[in-house]
Amino acid sequence: MRRFSNVAIASVTVVSLCTGAWLLGSGEETHAPPQPSAAEARSGAADPRSAPALPPSPPDRIRIPSIRVDAPLMGLGLTRSGSLGVPPAGEKNLAGWYEAGTTPGETGTAIVAGHVDNADGPAVFYDLGAVKKGSAIDVDRRDGSTARFTVDAVEVYKAAGFPDQKVYGAADRPELRVITCGGGYSRSTGYQGNVVVFAHLTGSRR
Repeated sequence: MRRFSNVAIASVTVVSLCTGAWLLGSGEETHAPPQPSAAEARSGAADPRSAPALPPSPPDRIRIPSIRVDAPLMGLGLTRSGSLGVPPAGEKNLAGWYEAGTTPGETGTAIVAGHVDNADGPAVFYDLGAVKKGSAIDVDRRDGSTARFTVDAVEVYKAAGFPDQKVYGAADRPELRVITCGGGYSRSTGYQGNVVVFAHLTGSRR
């Protein structure tokens, strides 16, 4: 499998996730998904606790118990514009991972993305903005192992100022980013930014 630096992904990475089809169709702007508070932003030095890196292995499933996510993962590539492809909009409980980059659990920054909603209602990462620091994220891998990540921060960015290097840049330990849409909603433009969960590997099991 050919590997690429994650930072090569364009800043419009998840634009295809962000139309807000359900809110637009139902007029439910008042029921927009939760957004992270300032208290969940990254502060100070990185958490020094980290588990040893795992060998590369494609992921099959992601689980975030605090928001009741338990979803299969499909591989995602890049579009012609350099943005990350997205899972089919009709598959509301399906997320994807950037398969030309780091696999979750190995050294580096692994990327997972999923829809916040679709035309029928909330989708897999609708509640991602409600995740708190210290929450667990488990990723089941094809080699039979499960990589456990601990959340370091949950932040929201406007699309125009998305910090590519901060989100996609190389890491010297196993890290994970989980991305969906957020940052407010407008009927004319859809979601105005992205919610990003930052996490690092703190354990594994078979």
